[in-house]
Amino acid sequence: MQDSLSFLCRQSLVIAARAIFIPALLFFALSAIYIFYVLILGRIRAYRSPLQNVPGPKEAHWLSGDFVDVQEPDSSRLQEEWVRTYGHVMRYHSRFGTLRLLTVDPVAIAYILQNSEIFQKSDFVRFSLGTFTGRGLLFVEGPQHRKQRKVMNPAFGPTQVRKFTSMFLEKSLELRDIWADLISKSTRKDGKLSFNTFVWLNKVTLDIIGLAGFNYAFNSLHAPDEKQNELYESIRSMLTTKAGQFMFILQLFFPLFRPIPTARSRVLNRSMEVIRRIGSQLIQDKKAAVLAELSLGASGVVEKHDVQGHDLLSLLIKSNIASDTPESMRMSDEEILSQVPTFLFAGHETSSTAIAWTLFALSCHPAVQTTLRAELRTCPTDMPTMDQLNALPYLEGVVREVLRLYAPVSATQRIAMHDAEIPLQKPFKDNRGITQSSIRVFKGDSVSIPIRLLNRSTEIWGEDANEFRPERWESVPEAAHAVPSVYGHLATFIAGAHACIGYRFSVVEIKALLFTLVRGFEFELALPAEDIVRRTSIVGRPVVASNPAAGPQLPLLIRPANLD
Repeated sequence: MQDSLSFLCRQSLVIAARAIFIPALLFFALSAIYIFYVLILGRIRAYRSPLQNVPGPKEAHWLSGDFVDVQEPDSSRLQEEWVRTYGHVMRYHSRFGTLRLLTVDPVAIAYILQNSEIFQKSDFVRFSLGTFTGRGLLFVEGPQHRKQRKVMNPAFGPTQVRKFTSMFLEKSLELRDIWADLISKSTRKDGKLSFNTFVWLNKVTLDIIGLAGFNYAFNSLHAPDEKQNELYESIRSMLTTKAGQFMFILQLFFPLFRPIPTARSRVLNRSMEVIRRIGSQLIQDKKAAVLAELSLGASGVVEKHDVQGHDLLSLLIKSNIASDTPESMRMSDEEILSQVPTFLFAGHETSSTAIAWTLFALSCHPAVQTTLRAELRTCPTDMPTMDQLNALPYLEGVVREVLRLYAPVSATQRIAMHDAEIPLQKPFKDNRGITQSSIRVFKGDSVSIPIRLLNRSTEIWGEDANEFRPERWESVPEAAHAVPSVYGHLATFIAGAHACIGYRFSVVEIKALLFTLVRGFEFELALPAEDIVRRTSIVGRPVVASNPAAGPQLPLLIRPANLD
C-alpha cells in the first residue's frame, strides 16, 4: 500500500513536471524563433534602406547597435561629436541592425513634423508613453489624433491660460512659505539650508495640474509623504517603480511579449485602475455640472467660442458637446478619460523638471540670478497678471535659455509610414561622394527628432551654443528662424500637428514659479556642478552622480534673498 502511494506520488510529480516543462520549452523555442526572425528582418531592412548611403559611425554592437550609447547620460555629447564628424545629415545603427536617420537640418525636421501622415511615432515610443498616459493625445495618431486635438485646442488657448495665472502664483506662494519655514529652522550661521528641491517642485506642479486640470486638490505640498492621497500614491508608484525592468525592456523591443503580465505591469495596472476610477467620477461630475449650466442658459446650446470654465477637463467637455462640433469629431467618454493620465504626467513632470534645471542654471550663474531678481522686484505685486509676467524681458530670456539648453525631453522619433523624400536646407555628400539635396527614406525607416541637438547646434546658435547666456535672446540669430517651433525658435515643444498642446500653460507656469521663488530666495549649489547629471526616462531629470540610487534629486543651498 505504501509503495503504491509512493509510486502514485512519483507519477503525479512526473506528470506535473511535464505539464510545466513542455509548455515552457515550447514557449522558449517559439520565443527564440521570433527573436531570430526580428533580427533577420532588421538586417534585411537595413540592407535595403537608402540610409545605407548616408554617412555615420560603424555599428557598435551586432544586437543593440548604437542604441545603448544613445541612452547614456552624456549621449548628447556623443551625438554632437557624431555631427561634427559626419555632418548635419547622418545615420546610426539602432537595435537589431536597423538604421536611424539623425539630422539637425531645420528644413528636414520641419518637413518630418509637418507631414504627420507620413511620419508617425514609432511603436516603441507609443508603447513607452502608453504605459503612463493610456491612449490619450500623446499616444494616438492619424484621424484619432486630429479629433482629440481639435476638441482639446480651446482649453489650451491664451484666454484660458491667462485665467490660470493667479492659481499658478497662489501655489508658488504656498511653496515659498513652506521653504521659508524650513529655512527658518536652519542651525547654520549663514542662515542657509540644503535640501532636495526637486521633490518639492514635483509636488507643486502636481498640485497645479490637479487644480488646473480637474479642480482636484492633491494638497501634496502640505500632506506628509506617508499621508498622501490615493491618486498621488498611484502616480508616484508609476513613476518610481523599478519592478520587472528586464521584462519591460524585452517588451519594448519585442511586441510579442507585451501581453505577458509582469511585476511592473501589475504595479502600473493597479495605479491606472485608481486613476481611471477617480477620473471617471470626475468626468461624470463635470459633465453633469456642464449640462446643468447649459440648462440654465438662454439658448441651452454652447458653441466653441463660448467655451469657458475653471479647469481643463470642464473646458474639454464643453468643447466636446459644443453645437458646432460635428458628431463624428466628438470624443467618447473613454477618449476623454484617456486625457486624465495624459494631463497628469505631461502636465507636471516636464514643468517640474524644467524649473529644477532653471534653479540649477541660476545656481551655477549667480550674476544671472542677481540680474533676474532685480528685474522681478520691479514688479510691485506678488500676483502679476500673465501679461505682466510676459512683459519681463530678462525672465523671458532665462526661461527660453533653460528650455533651449535643458529641454525636458531630449529627443523623439518617427517611423516612415510610406516611402518619402525629405528636403534639406543644406546639401550633404553621401558615402559614394555624391552631393544630395534631399534624403530618401523607405517605409519602416526610423527618424530621430534630436530636440536637444537642434537646440544646441553651433550652426544655429553660434560657438557658445552650449553656454547658458540669457542675453542671447536680445538678438536672436537669423539661423534660428528656420527652427520648426511653436515658441521662441525652440525645438523643445516641437511643431506641426503633434506640437505640445500645453506649451502656453507650461511657459506661464514656469514663469510664475520663478517669479515667486527667485524674488524670495538666493540659490547656491550644495554639490559640485559636475555631480549633478541628467538621467532620462522619457523626461531628463537631475540626479546626483555620486548617489544615483536615490533617484531624481537637486540639492541646493537656499536662504532668504536680501531686500536691498
